[in-house]
Amino acid sequence: MTQLVECVPNFSEGNNQEGTERGPGPVQVIDAISQAIAQTPGCVLLDVDAGPSTNRTVYTFVGPPECVVEGALGAARAAWRLIDMSRHKGEHPRMGALDVCPFIPVRGVSMDECVLCAQAFGRRLAEELHVPVYLYGQAARTAGRRTLPAIRAGEYEGLPEKLKQAEWAPDFGPSSFVPSWGATVTGARKFLIAFNINLLSTKEQAHRIALNLREQGRGKDQPGRLKKVQGIGWYLDEKNLAQVSTNLLDFEVTGLHTVYEETCREAQELSLPVVGSQLVGLVPLKALLDTAAFYCHKENLFVLEEEQRIRLVIHRLGLDSLAPFNPKERIIEYLVPEDAGRSLLDGSLSAFIREVGARSAAPGGGSVAATVAAMGAALGSMVAQMTYGRRRFEHLDPAMRRLIPAFHAASARLAALVDEDARAFAGCLEAMKLPRSTPEERSRHVAALQEGLRQAVSVPLALAETVSSLWPVLQELALCGNLACLSDLQVAAKALEMGVFGAYFNVLINLKDVTDDAFKGQIRQRISSLLQEAQAQAASVLDSLAARGE
Repeated sequence: MTQLVECVPNFSEGNNQEGTERGPGPVQVIDAISQAIAQTPGCVLLDVDAGPSTNRTVYTFVGPPECVVEGALGAARAAWRLIDMSRHKGEHPRMGALDVCPFIPVRGVSMDECVLCAQAFGRRLAEELHVPVYLYGQAARTAGRRTLPAIRAGEYEGLPEKLKQAEWAPDFGPSSFVPSWGATVTGARKFLIAFNINLLSTKEQAHRIALNLREQGRGKDQPGRLKKVQGIGWYLDEKNLAQVSTNLLDFEVTGLHTVYEETCREAQELSLPVVGSQLVGLVPLKALLDTAAFYCHKENLFVLEEEQRIRLVIHRLGLDSLAPFNPKERIIEYLVPEDAGRSLLDGSLSAFIREVGARSAAPGGGSVAATVAAMGAALGSMVAQMTYGRRRFEHLDPAMRRLIPAFHAASARLAALVDEDARAFAGCLEAMKLPRSTPEERSRHVAALQEGLRQAVSVPLALAETVSSLWPVLQELALCGNLACLSDLQVAAKALEMGVFGAYFNVLINLKDVTDDAFKGQIRQRISSLLQEAQAQAASVLDSLAARGE
């Protein structure tokens, strides 16, 4: 698995004027920083979000740990040449040309490794440019520097006096004021979502709402309502509206929908209209799907497809109110697929069949079993949807709204197992190829092979367990589903049963070389039970359908 770290440097330049004969304009500055990142080997620039009123540009790029450190340094060098903080004005709090540079774990990387990225970046930046650098977040060395607002208090204008205080000596670099640069904050943190809600109001009214909502509130004696939320109010001259600008430090603690709904409630009390919202930079898919789930539950909506759920969120939050919101360009999982390799299911069905039939052990029976089971679950979903929303079956709509998501989720999980089975087999092959010349190498070989076999067992077992969860759903559908789809349900039942047959044989063949007898006994008993269940349940479904078809 490729290691990926996300880096989100914020630079104090966001205007859109072109340059003149006397020097480069903001657009050239923004482009120069973009090029510095994009031209760094191993770095992929995903997003550039510039704001004129905030006079700030947020860059998002990813790469392996050592590459993102180099990319951030390259961007900082460009900013050093082109940005003069002594002339900077903007709505966003700031203290440096490169104001903040966080490193965030994305895939195959721990938070500790991101802390090392921040430390390496901060040390090299200070040594090369001779500027003060502070560490924050998970990289902070003292509790007082944990949060960004604490370090940035007083902003750029307060730096000359702040740097004279011993307690504010930087973590790297000199305790001296560099007028053209200011100071930089770097660190490691979880994924942060920058989310702004638009108001037809004054800056002061927006800020009053932000103070009520943000966790810090108005101070120790007056905390705000929303945990893990930072907030401020500002005015966007170019849009002629105010914003409650928030940072969601942990969207699983406080989600987008909570921030938006609470802002709407506050605005209603002040008789102020909310006119949409804005996401700055990228957003995790789960944050949008959690918001979709909230509105589906709140409004009793039945929206199944991921694409439609995201469309619902865009509409409910008004994410396209200031600019088009393209999910393919704004959702990080869509830009950085979890598996950089090609999925077996990405191509055509004929290509998959050819690959199965080629002179190669993978994809083999395990992948085929998962494919067949996924098709069986998909057929169940099809029949339920052919029943749902039709006048003659209107009384069954509540039942179908329960059944369809179960089939849909199971089909997606079973489809994922197609690739997982092939990867598990590849893992076993790699373990077999390990050297065995010395006792240490033989020990590593045995351990790796046993772990590979356990993984090869776990995939078909997960297939059988997933199908097991579907039998009650299929039984209910067989008793009331649209009879025009009778044969489709019959095929679904046999496809699911066949998937479990395939899982059974794949579990047994991989268990053969496992040395843990207790594990072998437990798994053999479980997969045998699941196979017996599949045979009995498939027969029962077919009997029910035959009775209805007479």
